[in-house]
Order: sequence, then structure tokens, then C-alpha cells
Amino acid sequence: MEITDIKIRKIFEDGPMKAIVSVTFDNQLAVHDIKVINARDKYFIVMPSRKNPDDTYRDIVHPINSQFRGMLESAVINAYETECAVQAAAAQAEAAEAAANTDAE
Repeated sequence: MEITDIKIRKIFEDGPMKAIVSVTFDNQLAVHDIKVINARDKYFIVMPSRKNPDDTYRDIVHPINSQFRGMLESAVINAYETECAVQAAAAQAEAAEAAANTDAE
């Protein structure tokens, strides 16, 4: 199974949850609501889950083995870090442009 697309749906600045992500496999299956979490200076992913009547949570979809989980986690975290870098660069360019426009006036 090949990861063919990763979309960072939303990024959060505050709190341990850093992003909500959708992943497409083999251009045929999409898994939504994978969460990127940062705790104890480490990033990891949490698979989509449903709350049970007894207030516990159960994954709706999840990797079957640790090898695939590691591959998925690495790909999602890399996509998240890339998106953060793109957004930071865009913000920097916007700030530089605003400063240049202020200087020109």
C-alpha cells in the first residue's frame, strides 16, 4: 500500500494537537482526521477514533503492524513539518513586503 497524498487540513498553534490530516492510499482510499500531536517534545499521530458509551475511545481505522505505523507516522509528520515551513516562509515574505511598502511611503 502506497501513500499517494497527504493533505494538512488544519494547523493549530496552541495545545498539544498540532494538525488534522487526511491521507490517501493508492489513489483509492482516503483516511480523514488523523491528528498530529506534540507531547514531551515528540511528534506522533493519533488515528481517527469514536467515543464509546463508556467514555473510552476506539480507533475507526488503524495500522495493523508497527512497520506500517512507523512509515505512516513518518510521512505525516514530514508533511506537517513541510507545511509549517511553507507557511512560515509565506509569513516572512508577507512581512518583508509590508515593510518594503511602508518604507516606500
